[in-house]
Amino acid sequence: MNVLNPVIAEVTQRVIKRSHHHRTAYLARIDEACSHGVYRHRLGCSNLAHAFAASNVIDKTVLRGNVTPNIGIVTAYNDMLSAHQPYASYPQQIREAARLVGAVAQVAGGVPAMCDGITQGRSGMELSLFSREVIALASAVALSHDTYDAVLMLGICDKIVPGLLIAALSFGHLPTIFVPSGPMPSGLPNDSKAKVRQRYAEGKATREQLLDAEAGAYHAPGTCNFYGTANSNQMLMEMMGLHLPGASFVQPNTPLREALTRAAVYRAVAMTALGQEFMPIGRMIDERSIVNGVIGLHATGGSTNHLMHLVAMAHAGGICLTLDDFDALSRVVPLLARVYPNGHADVNDFHQAGGMPFLIGTLLDAGLLHGEVHTVWGKGMSAYRVMPSLGADGKLVWNEFNTSSNREVLRPVDDPFRADGGLRVLKGNLGTAVIKVSSIPAGRMVVEAPAIIFHEQEALQSAFERGELERDFVAVVRFQGPKAVGMPELHKLTPVLGVLQARGYRVALVTDGRMSGASGKVPAAIHVTPEAIDAGPLGKLRDGDLIRLDAMAGSLEAKVDAGTWAARDQVHVDLSRHHVGMGRELFACLRNAVGSAKTGATIFGKHDRHHAAED
Repeated sequence: MNVLNPVIAEVTQRVIKRSHHHRTAYLARIDEACSHGVYRHRLGCSNLAHAFAASNVIDKTVLRGNVTPNIGIVTAYNDMLSAHQPYASYPQQIREAARLVGAVAQVAGGVPAMCDGITQGRSGMELSLFSREVIALASAVALSHDTYDAVLMLGICDKIVPGLLIAALSFGHLPTIFVPSGPMPSGLPNDSKAKVRQRYAEGKATREQLLDAEAGAYHAPGTCNFYGTANSNQMLMEMMGLHLPGASFVQPNTPLREALTRAAVYRAVAMTALGQEFMPIGRMIDERSIVNGVIGLHATGGSTNHLMHLVAMAHAGGICLTLDDFDALSRVVPLLARVYPNGHADVNDFHQAGGMPFLIGTLLDAGLLHGEVHTVWGKGMSAYRVMPSLGADGKLVWNEFNTSSNREVLRPVDDPFRADGGLRVLKGNLGTAVIKVSSIPAGRMVVEAPAIIFHEQEALQSAFERGELERDFVAVVRFQGPKAVGMPELHKLTPVLGVLQARGYRVALVTDGRMSGASGKVPAAIHVTPEAIDAGPLGKLRDGDLIRLDAMAGSLEAKVDAGTWAARDQVHVDLSRHHVGMGRELFACLRNAVGSAKTGATIFGKHDRHHAAED
């Protein structure tokens, strides 16, 4: 392993310094909880009897004692999410594996798991981001019984893994492992699906043709196999040492997947205070682990949602991460993967080319990753250079993976797809925004054009259908932030803007909403902060104002005379119809409490104030 890159070292030290006060208090709280020993046996007899009343005779007998680890399972299982449907059988697998090593496992609780793919463009999407907070709260309820010695988190998709990790770090005295279910087999190629979507947007394909394409792409249990937020989550969990080595992208319902699940149980038992390798997650995940996650995001062109999720997850562990940290790291971390929408391959192609073991290995060799960190495997990141498989005896074996078998999908550091990472921060008189540049054509990195303003994505679609957008323009879709309407993803815009760009027009998007990991080839300045409803500059824009989005210089500017700009009033919009129906009225407390996108869009803690004081 080479010497750590000086920029990575400097950013890490900056995060450590900025976090010192909060991290010190956090670790003191974790250490205090750890000092009390095995948790179940602090319960009174009545409490303990309730905890094992429904267990079978054998488990009930051992749970009465004080030497048997009890593994809590927090599961996001449901039948509707393809990625989570395989979790139906996991509790039984886990219980059986735990008994083999003298432990017990219980489902501690379930958490909601919604599918952004289903709610796209629907009212339910306005609950999506806040479901992360609900998942964290539900996980906290599950673990509050204080009867577990370690935790297995069963979750994959967009807000679910971040919510589970926020809760896990809040219960930082407990060893915790994340257990994936893996991606579905490859179906209709993602670029073929995207072409049908664009044809449908132009009126050249029927609904039946579109449905055939979508059903051909999303066709089996497992994560959707493009590189969106769900698969970015899996990359992050392995990059941060919370998965077993090479476990992220093994397909569901296979002998190898089941063997990895059993191995996770064995590791969880070993990591308890009753085992030989006690490692609570609050101690395991530190500033270096978080920086490793950011590095992985850049190296793979991962989901823009993680410019919020990683900030919120770090905050739960007393670590203050900022957008400037992302930006600085992006300058030195090269893009090493091309997975749709950044290329034609899917995550199965990525895994087969060498996947996470090769990616981690080449980053370590180049000094672009912290190697000496704690992991659930207990041996630092060098132990994650290996790919799991089953030997002739059916047992797990791991083999080092030093070469990419497909350089169209995965490359070493000395031959990257591009010299820098795929995510950038934009700043200017319109506020702070982020942009994913890894799939934007080189000639589209700068767009200067008049603004056309919309207050919801359906209005832009209607304008397109009326033929009003056949020109250069910057689409401003405002009042889409977390305080306004819960910050929905705006994927209905992708086909329309993609069609217009393909026709030769210079187009871009500016919004205080989200686009996520499926952002495409159109320049999109997203997560604009402050958001329009919070007196943000987007609220001052008018149709026809000239906007310059420069992803190379990192700027986002309204080219409006300073005097005119200062004299303008904010636009106010009635959003009340977005605050009722489909459960949205129940989430008013979250809209009222949420912080800004750049500080994680979280309701937990005085996030914005801490960042303002310490940046």
